Amino acid sequence: MSPKTKFSKEEIVHAAFAIAKEEGFSGITARSVAKRLGCSVAPIYVNFANIDDLTAAVVERVFALSNELTAAQDGEDMFAKIGKASLEFARQYPVLFRELALQPNPYMASYESVEKAMVDAMGEDENMRDWSVEQRKRLFLKLRVFQTGLSAMVATGNIPAWLDEQGAEDLLLEVGEELFRLQQMKREEER
Repeated sequence: MSPKTKFSKEEIVHAAFAIAKEEGFSGITARSVAKRLGCSVAPIYVNFANIDDLTAAVVERVFALSNELTAAQDGEDMFAKIGKASLEFARQYPVLFRELALQPNPYMASYESVEKAMVDAMGEDENMRDWSVEQRKRLFLKLRVFQTGLSAMVATGNIPAWLDEQGAEDLLLEVGEELFRLQQMKREEER
């Protein structure tokens, strides 16, 4: 039987995603994807104008996975869901987490755009409706610093042996609640 010569865009993205999962986005080359598929580079260039377009398709897939992980989480609020999804993403895709969250890259939205979206969403929460934008920004930064740090520890395997998956989630939620309470107390003192 002769080797398969036609590959769909999805099959090519799947192969490139597998490479990125193991090596990061820089591992995606025409040759590496062709090797994974067992073909020449021709099918890649039939489906994608260049490797940047293929990498962009893989990044879209990664963000779709991230959104799926977020939607699948249990939690009382969006911060709990986002934090738990971050931990799960770091567990399942440590190379991608490190590349996206811990290194400068063109794939992630700027901090300012993420901050604006989250701070606006926080303003819709009944517990924070009367908070100033600056108060919500400060809490968001604190939450993000802790969540990113804990997720980085998970992604690098640099987490205490006694802290299992459930313990990491519990710690994330506990610190989130403490940060919220502290910010609330600070707000009340400023009045």
